[in-house]
Amino acid sequence: MSVLSLRLAGPLQSWGATARFTRRTTESAPTKSAVIGMLAAAAGIERGDDISLEPLAALRFAVRVDQPGTRVRDFQTAHHSVSGKSMPLSERFYLADAVFVAALEGDTTLLAGLHAALRNPVYAPFLGRRSCPPAQPVDLHLHDGSSLMEVLGEVPWQASPWYRRQHRNRTDIELTVLREARDDEEEYADTLRDQPVSFAAEHRRHALRTVISDTVRIATPSTRRRPQHEPFDALPEESA
Repeated sequence: MSVLSLRLAGPLQSWGATARFTRRTTESAPTKSAVIGMLAAAAGIERGDDISLEPLAALRFAVRVDQPGTRVRDFQTAHHSVSGKSMPLSERFYLADAVFVAALEGDTTLLAGLHAALRNPVYAPFLGRRSCPPAQPVDLHLHDGSSLMEVLGEVPWQASPWYRRQHRNRTDIELTVLREARDDEEEYADTLRDQPVSFAAEHRRHALRTVISDTVRIATPSTRRRPQHEPFDALPEESA
């Protein structure tokens, strides 16, 4: 068993678990459905190929909140592609300046293939919506023989420098982890309808997934900048 870690960061992200008519909301952290969809797209799995999707959907999933970001709202207009008539005004929600570390646990060969696909994707990755490209490469590392919580406790803090400076007087920070519940934890877990069953355009299907909120402590690296030069080096030395 191995764990594939991903860095999900960008100016805007949107991780919707439900969509009602013209109101498109976002969860406070990446959903399993969206992350699995991103991996499937990178590997070139087509939307209606449910058989190829099954091994990816069976991976155990967790996400660490490194920088929660700010929820923002946007209004969008559109016109019908055939009639040209104006469509109803829609309301879209996003997370701005958020950073997450996602982790997927499962078969080493499968994860190695997905790791390679992210480095040379068939379809470009995006953070929940096509209008939300990642700010940096998504893949972080493939960890052999590790568990989800071990990896999320070891991957360095991925928050932006300006956000880390707000915590520069601390030696470590407690970060929230949302992970799939074990069988003996299900009675204490929350549920989220983001377990992908089919991405077929004509009939997308998602099942309920049980989620546990946990925490890990991560060291906070110093963000203070050291001088890159000695200003007095520019002055001539006095002769003896």
